[in-house]
Amino acid sequence: MVAHAQEERLYDVVVVGGGAAGLSGALALVRARRSVLVIDDGRPRNVMAGRTHNFLTRDGMPPEELLAAGRAEVAEYGGEFVAGEAVAAEPREGGFRVLLEAGPPVAARRLLVATGLVDELPEVPGVAERWGRDVLHCPYCHGWEARDRAIAVLATGPLACRQALMWRQWSADVTLLLHASPEPDPEEYERLAARGVAVVPGRVAGLEVADGGLSGVRLADGRRVPCQALVVEPRFTARAGLLASLGLSAELERSEGEVVGSSVQAAGSGATDVPGVWVAGNVTSLSDQVIGAAAAGVQAAQAINSDLVDEDTRLAVAARRGSG
Repeated sequence: MVAHAQEERLYDVVVVGGGAAGLSGALALVRARRSVLVIDDGRPRNVMAGRTHNFLTRDGMPPEELLAAGRAEVAEYGGEFVAGEAVAAEPREGGFRVLLEAGPPVAARRLLVATGLVDELPEVPGVAERWGRDVLHCPYCHGWEARDRAIAVLATGPLACRQALMWRQWSADVTLLLHASPEPDPEEYERLAARGVAVVPGRVAGLEVADGGLSGVRLADGRRVPCQALVVEPRFTARAGLLASLGLSAELERSEGEVVGSSVQAAGSGATDVPGVWVAGNVTSLSDQVIGAAAAGVQAAQAINSDLVDEDTRLAVAARRGSG
């Protein structure tokens, strides 16, 4: 069920982003009898993944089915939807005006922004095309499916050795491809050797595919390393354009001194430095899996409703005093 706004209407909450975080927040809010509009551009981060994992009772469900079920639940309680991109927001009396790329603006007393992040992949031919299938990142999302297979880890950042040791939990056949990274130090070499992780120097020039699946990687010097799964370390960049229009900039996040991505800072409830604006999911927490993003959406929704209850009460008291 999709409702298209024809004129500016005031909602209690406009949710920007229709993934797990946004839909879970919207569901909690409509069940709190709030008027809610979800604006979604239809670009979920996990669109390339075949299955959703570690979501209790929904393990293995295709992402599009999970989102469709979520939209149906929100709509059942009266939540509304607009398909499109929210490009900016601006303060207005009593809340915010949200501008859409196409269509009239909408107004909200509060905003919940759950726009997620973009995975910026290493520039190796073939990586983007196989992302989410046999080019992977998270062992908790895909480790079981890659178990006992030949796994290669493409070293592009500070966490490469850690990644290789982590993926060793799922397979005894793990190879660390140094690619653009410096050699491990003696202690790292010892740890890798103790776990049977091979280390291969040289840049990776491309991927090899056979029978519809990854069969190996090709090095720049012509060598070939067989593998059935390739682990990469993307740079996680928050989709924060809407928030930037409100003065909320994404800040760089670092691990071991290296930039690994960006996120919008927020309190534990998702409250930002702009009163009335909350964030949830990967736009503020790079490591959230689907179930974590869903939980964050509910937590933010509870904080938003509490804030609205306080405002409703203040307005009611002022009206009572004025009528007396």
